[in-house]
Amino acid sequence: MGMGDSQVTIELSADEALVLSHWLEKLQMTDISRVVDDPAVWAPIHRIAGTLDKALPELFAPDHDRRLEAARQRLRPED
Repeated sequence: MGMGDSQVTIELSADEALVLSHWLEKLQMTDISRVVDDPAVWAPIHRIAGTLDKALPELFAPDHDRRLEAARQRLRPED
C-alpha cells in the first residue's frame, strides 16, 4: 500500500463544518490564485467542499444566514 492509498479522516463539529463550508464556497468563487499558489491544492479543497455540502442539510435551510452567523459567533475566540 503506497502513501497515496491511505485515508485521513477529519471530524468537525456542526458549527465548524458550516463555517468552513461557507468559506470554501467563497474561496472557490473568488480569484484567489494569490492564495492558492499550487494547483494541486484544489483537489482536496473541492473534495472537502463537496463532502461538506452532502453532510450539511442546513446549507439549504431558509434561515441559513442566521444559522451561519450563530455558528460563527460560537466559534470566535472570546476577547
